[in-house]
Amino acid sequence: MYNIALIGGDGIGPEVVEQAMKVIDATGVKTSSTSYNLGASRYIRTKEVLPDSVLDELRTFDAILLGAVGPAIGSKEVPSGTLERGLLLKLRFELDLYINLRPFVTPPSGANPAFETVDFVVIRENTEGTYAGEGGFLRKGTPNEVATQGSVNTRFGVERAIRFAFELANSRPAKNLTLVHKTNVLTFSGDLWQRTFDAVALEFLGVSTSYNHVDAACIYMVESPSRYDVIVTDNLFGDILTDLAGAISGGIGHAASANLNPARTGPSLFEPVHGAAHDIVGTGKANPIAAIRSGALMLDFLGESQGANKIFSVLSDFAPESGATTSQIGDAIAERVSNAN
Repeated sequence: MYNIALIGGDGIGPEVVEQAMKVIDATGVKTSSTSYNLGASRYIRTKEVLPDSVLDELRTFDAILLGAVGPAIGSKEVPSGTLERGLLLKLRFELDLYINLRPFVTPPSGANPAFETVDFVVIRENTEGTYAGEGGFLRKGTPNEVATQGSVNTRFGVERAIRFAFELANSRPAKNLTLVHKTNVLTFSGDLWQRTFDAVALEFLGVSTSYNHVDAACIYMVESPSRYDVIVTDNLFGDILTDLAGAISGGIGHAASANLNPARTGPSLFEPVHGAAHDIVGTGKANPIAAIRSGALMLDFLGESQGANKIFSVLSDFAPESGATTSQIGDAIAERVSNAN
């Protein structure tokens, strides 16, 4: 029995989380769940983002499944960055979720015919870089204002992300790992990343390696994404590249992610890449596949590979019927997973 914390969040978040849990139940894996009301709606009501008491409770779970958070577009009730820094980044930092793993596989339907079939994974360092919050203002609000935003890169943080990526690449058939950075301009952080990458590569001689500048990687990902197997990169570049990867692999509604603590000193967090999409709440138009795939990633990380593989297998050739609603898609996938028992 696994204890799962559910954060439905805002917009379509609760709808897709419900379908993900429906499919997880169909695998036969036993779970119990507790729902937490976190996100824009809670902040608007109470001005709280993530109280310490709730964070302490979340630490006790085996895993966290999150739907989506964010206010409706145009809303002024939640200041920009409030949820990102106060909830999502706080969970990553406090729970040491230092690996962001995002797999991209072209679905059997919905792929843009302009793009090649893709099957690669992006490993993004998840707790450092520009997202660490280093920086500040000088003479704010004056004509001579100065703003700085630093990028924090430690050998410890960089190496553990790179080592995880090498281990993953070594487990895949292609055994190829690409470092993406901007070493020609970011000569300090880029140098640390490149030197660390080269040092760890000596321990994985069976893995072929390459390097791309991030701007070149954006071009290659569109023109010939099949060149990639596993990509490792920093926090900011990973954020940008994975949105692009979602766009070329069937749409953001298929993109799943795992925020992992490989040391397992606390729960890991799993979530679809997409946003809250307030404009389609309650219409049945939300695509739950990204959340369902995130649920499968959760099972796999918990050691329930048989249940996870049932979901992955069904998704590999599942194409929703035209006009199928959110719950109908969930029902159809759950039925197929159940029949695979």
